[in-house]
Amino acid sequence: MSAELEELYRELILDHSRHPQGKGDPSAAAHQHHELNPSCGDEITMGVTVAPDGSIERLVWEGQGCSISMASASVMADLLKGAQKTEALARVDEFRTMLRSRGEGEPPESLEDAAAFQGVAKYVMRVKCAMLGWVALEACVRQSD
Repeated sequence: MSAELEELYRELILDHSRHPQGKGDPSAAAHQHHELNPSCGDEITMGVTVAPDGSIERLVWEGQGCSISMASASVMADLLKGAQKTEALARVDEFRTMLRSRGEGEPPESLEDAAAFQGVAKYVMRVKCAMLGWVALEACVRQSD
């Protein structure tokens, strides 16, 4: 990855950390799930409501933690609000695969801004931070089945 692209990704993560998308009260959603990273104390509670057609009608979260976990939840909310459940689960799998890659290869275009977290894959201790919101979303979507 070029230095310019790394800097762009760093700015995107910081911007989402400062101005999070999808942040709100998850208790009003039909399905909630709480995730905690015990190694650092980051935590997120996700709330999801799925419409009868299978699309994610409401996706909100609240949490506290490092800029990576908060920005990752923000990017995920921006990317997946309105997505079909199957599409959301596919993006979660792609994101997980990207983070397990140790920064090798190119992330799928379908991840859009979430590709900014590819560099996090090089730091094993930060992978759980980036995955926190995605794991919570996955649990909510599976609850809706």
